[in-house]
Amino acid sequence: MRSPVAILSRLALHRRPGLPGTAAWREIRRERTGGHEVAASHTPHLEAACAWLMRAQDATPSGGIARGYTVVWNRYFKMRGWEPEYPETTGYIIPTLYMVADHLNRPEFAERAERAARWECEVQLRNGGVRAGVIGQPPLASVFNTGQVIFGWLAAFERTGDMAFAESVGRAAAFLVDRLDEDGIWRRDVSHLADQGATLYNTRTAWALAEAGVRLNIPAYCEAARRALFATAERQHANGWIPDCCLSDPARPLLHTLVYAIRGMLEGGWLLGEEQITNQATVAATALRDALSADGWLAGRWTEIWTPASEFSCLTGTAQITNIWLRLARVTGDRSWLAPVERTLRFLESTQNRTSPNDGLRGGIKGSFPFDGEYGRYETLSWATKFFVDAVIRYERLTTGAPDLSTESLA
Repeated sequence: MRSPVAILSRLALHRRPGLPGTAAWREIRRERTGGHEVAASHTPHLEAACAWLMRAQDATPSGGIARGYTVVWNRYFKMRGWEPEYPETTGYIIPTLYMVADHLNRPEFAERAERAARWECEVQLRNGGVRAGVIGQPPLASVFNTGQVIFGWLAAFERTGDMAFAESVGRAAAFLVDRLDEDGIWRRDVSHLADQGATLYNTRTAWALAEAGVRLNIPAYCEAARRALFATAERQHANGWIPDCCLSDPARPLLHTLVYAIRGMLEGGWLLGEEQITNQATVAATALRDALSADGWLAGRWTEIWTPASEFSCLTGTAQITNIWLRLARVTGDRSWLAPVERTLRFLESTQNRTSPNDGLRGGIKGSFPFDGEYGRYETLSWATKFFVDAVIRYERLTTGAPDLSTESLA
């Protein structure tokens, strides 16, 4: 596999002139000359990422968390700078904020988590679903986004005991059960932003539904989740490959959505006691571990035989698979799953700008490496930063012998 430096050298020959904006140009120039400084420990990187999440929340008027920050004019959002609140990712950032509060002894992060969870209650749709897209776009329900916000409400309910959060979970879970087809596939309200026939990453939604069933003691939610997980498991290839699992190109899925599917199978299988599901997820996690380069590089897209299908790295997906390896190490007790983690964390840290005067760039994790790669081009993303924070906290706790945090299984 080509190293990141080799890829950047080749891409530089074809780079179109006049990169848009000084900040974008500086980042790409830094990437070409070795990346950002990596600290001796992971803690400075964790603290910088946590500070970015705080600014992403403070950038909105509501308590929700900004989708991300674009350093160039974004044609889709018609803006530059902090983007609007994003219900989907705010939802699963809530457990992360509780983890930060406990791991770093920073109670203000728990306050931020609760504020975000209450905002999610305010914007929940009448049918119980959560909207696709960001605030300001048409309020159309999305199955996947609904599942992701369930994680946040469950974490807030666990922490506060406020039944308002449990009630929102109940309405959301009922929405998910209603939209699930008999064969275990979600086809209705799967978001206009997605490829309607390639949403098997909704195993992560099934995991959320299973969490709701277990924590609220409602067996019907667990049974629906089980049906959804087995529907994907039946379609999974023997080598662990999960088909129909991408927002835009099912034949060459993004690492991001592929790993959504793996994590959903793994966590949902553990929670429901379905060993077949967890075993099949582990096959996929092993394939990506075996494909990891010596310097922590993973391609942003993959073929069905686990060969790279792109020359950019999806940093979100890299952080996500790191969390999967850490969860396997924690749950199974097999420390060999820690072997690739240091490499991926150091790679991610080399892409993190901790010194920029730009508040939207400093400390966040970008969509792609290089910065103008296909995914989240010229953006720092709230979900990429969230998964990086999760991974560092999990790694620090595992390697120091610290126990699980109460909300760690939801993050």
